[in-house]
Amino acid sequence: MDADLFFVVGVIIFAFAIPPIVGALSDGRAPRAAAIMVLIGGGLMAIAIKERPGAYTLSTAPDAFVRVVGRFIN
Repeated sequence: MDADLFFVVGVIIFAFAIPPIVGALSDGRAPRAAAIMVLIGGGLMAIAIKERPGAYTLSTAPDAFVRVVGRFIN
């Protein structure tokens, strides 16, 4: 698998975990499922960063998204 794909999927999973965390904390529940999502997303991003050190910054992250989406569109 490609490091860009790991990074993009990790960011998406991590982003989808934020609303359940806020919802669980506002209801007074423990955000168990969201915590697992954060771990999975963070783990995927860590794998991608380990495979390609220095490749992912805030300015280059959109390029990774474009490369991954472009690969699936073509």
